[in-house]
Amino acid sequence: MSTYYVDKFLYTVDRDPEWLRQYKEDPEGCLEKWEKEVGCWLSDAERSTCLDLTDEERAALVHHDYVWLFEHGAHFFLNLTIFIALYDEEYATRSGPLSFQREFAAKLQHWVGKEYPSVAI
Repeated sequence: MSTYYVDKFLYTVDRDPEWLRQYKEDPEGCLEKWEKEVGCWLSDAERSTCLDLTDEERAALVHHDYVWLFEHGAHFFLNLTIFIALYDEEYATRSGPLSFQREFAAKLQHWVGKEYPSVAI
């Protein structure tokens, strides 16, 4: 897994309301646009030609598969916070406060007692 690149996507999209809106409305289009406009830059001045997502990472990001992302080393906090931003209001309206966080925890219940997946690059 290209952990750095996945985490960079989670981090940058979660911190920009416009990117977040695009990700919720059109995950595939957002991811494609992000890779061309943001992901390709190492810094404000230096482009990268070696960073890329695998097909599995791309599918997990497009389908908001936070369990797969967690299990393959995406940073837990970045993974959780972006999906809270996407789903918390919707879940809270339906099922009350912290509903999404409870679902997130339930879907990761099989990790209780196991070693946390590595976030090493």
